[in-house]
Amino acid sequence: MLRFALPLLALLVPAISTAQAQDNWPSRAITIYGGFPSGAGTDIYARKIAEPLSQALGVPVVVEPRTGAGGNIASELVAKARPDGYSFLLATAGTHAINAALYRSLTFDPFRDVTHIALLGDVPNVLLVNPVKYPGLATCQDLIAMAKAQPGRLNYSSTGNGASTHLAGVQLASAAGLDVVHVPYRGQGPAMAALLAGEVAFFFNQSGPSIGAVQQGQVRALAVSTPARLPALPDVPTVAEACGLPGFSSSTWYGLLAPPNLPAPIQARVSQEVIRIISQPEFRQWLVTSQGITPAEDPSPAAFRRVHEADMGRWAEVVRQSGATVD
Repeated sequence: MLRFALPLLALLVPAISTAQAQDNWPSRAITIYGGFPSGAGTDIYARKIAEPLSQALGVPVVVEPRTGAGGNIASELVAKARPDGYSFLLATAGTHAINAALYRSLTFDPFRDVTHIALLGDVPNVLLVNPVKYPGLATCQDLIAMAKAQPGRLNYSSTGNGASTHLAGVQLASAAGLDVVHVPYRGQGPAMAALLAGEVAFFFNQSGPSIGAVQQGQVRALAVSTPARLPALPDVPTVAEACGLPGFSSSTWYGLLAPPNLPAPIQARVSQEVIRIISQPEFRQWLVTSQGITPAEDPSPAAFRRVHEADMGRWAEVVRQSGATVD
């Protein structure tokens, strides 16, 4: 009888340990990983929710950038992490929809190898130029005219191959018939520094890091990539308006993801707390006025999953039409 009981006990022990781990969760620090450096829009957002989430859960919540490969390094790390409720990812449509079509091979599935926690908002890009180097560039039409007069000579920065800041430039070039050169940098800081130093002609930067630089006069905003103007930059027209490109849209989203097979009780608890935080009036005001982010109408995991799935197809078509690929 004992020889049958021992194998049965061996099967039961992992199940009991998993249940106990869930019951004791959280018992140590939680990490929110990001695919882009400190100062990037994802990093700013992650740090904004880390403190109130830490207070709600009673353990430290640490934000840790793991940069490189258009966000794929951090994405792969979380996709392959233990689903124990201690590893999360501040993801974007760039890392988890665009990259699926842009990169020829990935070591994880951007849609299946995740657990959806909360949709954090819709994120536009802002078309920026250096007013010191290009004082004559007052409008997007000026930029288009200059690029067409110098085919293959103007370049633009991005936060990395595959980022939304890269593909927005590809979309603009494709729609306007421009021959411009993409120069990828390792994150928002270096890409913005290149613009300020006059190393590149323009930069489609995410709205969060852009707003302060625009308001301080460091850069000039020619257009925003959304179908409607941003409340944070009401005088800046849309690309459709300013560039004469009807229907142009290049906004993405931020979302909180976890490794696949995260236990449902942990998913529900983190989702509940994050949605409570981002739904507070003062937080929503910060999103709109400081970051230029439109809060999600439905931030629930189910809605996030639907948006994510739809974007996989939408961005695949955009990438196909643009011809952009990354080895």
